Amino acid sequence: MHCLAFDIETVPDVNLGRRLLDADGLNDEQIASAMFFKRLQESGNEFLPLFQQQVVAISVCLRSGSEFKLWSLGDAETGEAELIQRFYDGLDRYSPDLISWNGSGFDLPVLHYRGLLHGVQAQKYWEMGDEDRSFRYNNYLSRFHWRHIDLMDVLAAFQNRARAGLDDIAVMLGYPGKMGLKGSMVWDTFLQGGIKQIRDYCETDVLNTYLVYLRFQFMRGHMDQHELDSELNLVRNTLRNSSESHLSEFLAAWDNCGTEKT
Repeated sequence: MHCLAFDIETVPDVNLGRRLLDADGLNDEQIASAMFFKRLQESGNEFLPLFQQQVVAISVCLRSGSEFKLWSLGDAETGEAELIQRFYDGLDRYSPDLISWNGSGFDLPVLHYRGLLHGVQAQKYWEMGDEDRSFRYNNYLSRFHWRHIDLMDVLAAFQNRARAGLDDIAVMLGYPGKMGLKGSMVWDTFLQGGIKQIRDYCETDVLNTYLVYLRFQFMRGHMDQHELDSELNLVRNTLRNSSESHLSEFLAAWDNCGTEKT
């Protein structure tokens, strides 16, 4: 069985904003500010509609066979279309169980809109059982199926009022939580050329997501204590063997949290 946890980071699509606002004379920062202001007037908050958000990073954790891998798709120069196509290509290749935090409410709809924009193909993702009968009663799109587990949605029993943030739940369980950035800082970091910092932040977010998922698997009886400990050690060893400073910092913060709450 293949398991793929994922997370995305986005910034305002200023090219779209420039067309929507008919404001050719403004720079990117000014366009984004105008987009935020318009949204604030319309809805009372600055959070942009999902189709207006451009994907700048997709990070994944893949658990397959005896291996655990963590990486960000493409590189710092890879464009949005290729990032999204690579994500869906991974689903076509592995047909993994997909794990997210608020993926149904944010990440996946963003990928739908942006993939549509760029002519991305995602045959396995949209499979509903017409070509592969195993997807008829367990696919990526149905809310109550298990091929995609939106941990935030499931743990809240599908009740909006019961939802919690990834940072809070990760910290509650004895994991580091968010490191380096906050979501509200991504646009300013992007403007300053900090795409690597954004990709690193996205990787630590997906690590938190995967660690919460392991605890969820234990909770629902899909692994025992020995198996949970083995999976956690596999993640720790992967981080320990990495030369990336943000992963070393994550491991150090994890160690400083003390024993996971069990």
